[in-house]
Amino acid sequence: MAYTDTVREERHVAPAHYSMKIDSFSLLSDMVANSYLEQYESREFDASGYKWKLVLYPNGDKSRNGDGYISLYLVIADTTGFPPGWEINAIFKLFVYDQLQDKYLTIGDGRLRRFCAIMNKWGFPQMLPLSTFNNASNGYLIGDSCVFGAEVFVVKSEGKGEHFSMIKDPSDGTFTWEVQYFSGLTGEFYYSQVYLAGGHEWKLKLFPNGHIKQRGKYLSLFVELDDCTNYHTGWKLFVEFTLRIKDQVQSQHREKTFHHWFNGSENDLGWVSFISLTDIKNPLKNFIVNDTLIVEGVLHRLSVLKDLA
Repeated sequence: MAYTDTVREERHVAPAHYSMKIDSFSLLSDMVANSYLEQYESREFDASGYKWKLVLYPNGDKSRNGDGYISLYLVIADTTGFPPGWEINAIFKLFVYDQLQDKYLTIGDGRLRRFCAIMNKWGFPQMLPLSTFNNASNGYLIGDSCVFGAEVFVVKSEGKGEHFSMIKDPSDGTFTWEVQYFSGLTGEFYYSQVYLAGGHEWKLKLFPNGHIKQRGKYLSLFVELDDCTNYHTGWKLFVEFTLRIKDQVQSQHREKTFHHWFNGSENDLGWVSFISLTDIKNPLKNFIVNDTLIVEGVLHRLSVLKDLA
């Protein structure tokens, strides 16, 4: 990863997960320069449920074009008991402390990195130029002492999710209610039987003399989702639905269609002014034949929401 690929920010808050203070940095630098390791490894630390280490190349990781830079990496440390093919996805930042301004320079790229058996180390070969780091006026190395740090946030899949789809024209989507002895209906409203359509239970609600706002003027008609108490918190159901009063002779039906999201606080919908009582009672309109009114509900489309498999 090139030096210019990183995102660099300053903040006063210390690293959330680990800090590594090094005194006598020059001695460490000389020591690793004369060894085959060329690096210093921190102790293990816990972050986001896993054990990690910081690996510092005080003279730069030459194998990754880090010559002339401080190179710093994050390594997954203890993989004992991990299953074959394991992987850990994490977003991390590495830190170096500016002792003059009491600020931390954070280095990261915001990318999700996959730690696995063949790639257990991620970081920045060109974290900071040694010329910048060694210049005391920049505050990173004061009195031969410096501080590095790390924050690690693992992204874990909990297997939760949703699968949204739509069903068009379900085979059981049309249901019919014959309201007999219509002239003798004296109640404020009446419910149909419960119909199963599109995997849900529905019922029609009829105000034969109109809802309170239009009483004596219009017939009011609604459809209600009857089984909504069975749903989980925050449920919603999108439907396209037609309510219809049938013309029993010439098929000049009176109908209205809505598109609506049903939810826990709104499980019915319809029209207060569905059709005027003048039209309903007009024998030429053929809405009432043999004192029977025929109401239809047609479910055209509905959403299906399942747990993501």
